[in-house]
Amino acid sequence: MDQTSDGPGGVAPAYPAPSEQGAHDARPLDAPRPPKHHNSKRRGPNRRRRGRRRGQGKRIPAYGALDLGTNNCRLLVARPAATGFRVIDAFSRIVRLGEGVSRTGRLSQEAMDRSIDALKVCASKLKWRNVNRARLIATEACRATENGAEFIERVERETGMRLEIIDRETEARLALAGSAALIEPEAQNTLVFDIGGGSTELMWTRSCGDTHELVDWMSLPAGVVTVAEGYGGIDVTPDSFAAMKAFALPALSEFASRLAERNGGVAKPDHLLGTSGTVTTLAGVHLGLQRYDRNRVDGCWINRDQASAVTRQLVGMSYEDRAASPCIGRERADLVLAGCAILEAITELWPADWIRVADRGLREGILTTLMREDGVYNSPADQQRQKS
Repeated sequence: MDQTSDGPGGVAPAYPAPSEQGAHDARPLDAPRPPKHHNSKRRGPNRRRRGRRRGQGKRIPAYGALDLGTNNCRLLVARPAATGFRVIDAFSRIVRLGEGVSRTGRLSQEAMDRSIDALKVCASKLKWRNVNRARLIATEACRATENGAEFIERVERETGMRLEIIDRETEARLALAGSAALIEPEAQNTLVFDIGGGSTELMWTRSCGDTHELVDWMSLPAGVVTVAEGYGGIDVTPDSFAAMKAFALPALSEFASRLAERNGGVAKPDHLLGTSGTVTTLAGVHLGLQRYDRNRVDGCWINRDQASAVTRQLVGMSYEDRAASPCIGRERADLVLAGCAILEAITELWPADWIRVADRGLREGILTTLMREDGVYNSPADQQRQKS
């Protein structure tokens, strides 16, 4: 399924502040409530905007961020806004570039063809929107395969875009940059995680004034596609689900031990922050959404017991039942439980009471980074400093 916009009405809400969210079910008592919508009057069709006329002044530049992952091809195009940025175009398509890679070590012809088709759409959007600056990245599927670099050359020949295969540390830092606005301001330590298609990144952060700095990170070279292919994602039993979880635990345990050593024997985060399709799916199912609604999901809270209850519910469902769920669909029905297994391993090792859900990640991190480099990015913290 293609997605041409990440927000309501064809335009996504401004990033990064979660200022236009719907109900935040299961919010901790001390969590700040989102600001209420300003009840301003609508502008009539014949009323002019105050300020400069059309064509006057400098045109606001457009920025692009493309993330070609193991499972998805995603694009965001945005312009700087008063706070964060405003998305003017978006695209998302499940391409499963990493399909079969765990068995063969190579990208298949069919997967590359699907991805090229999606990338041609992205190239057209970047051109149509007159994007000034862009960063186009590829992750684990290209990073870990024999013919990943060869595929990148093909992409350039057929689309005109030169994709950059980023390393795991860069991926972790971009995921954090894209979601850090959802870390609780009062949190001293937070574990941020991104369960991807071919890898899973974990980032341990600590409070540093009005920001949260990256202290340590790890990358598990396994994600929902590779785990589902290894243990079966269609007919999942309690035993096969336990095997998925057991697969992820050893490497994650090493990271947990390393963090504990750095923190005097204890490494319990104030909360978890998940940026992945796994946590957004769990949140959508928990909220009982009849159709996925980013405004309800992005920034919402679920507690560990609620996440576990949804996982148990999904394990008890057949593949067809999962495919019929409006927040899962057929394209994700064989992957979602692999992600849930990795999430359960994370919550077992870092038993925080609350998980905040982020429907944002690498693309938003790219845009934030590019705009900061150009001096056109204003976060809520930046505005507060300017006022003081």
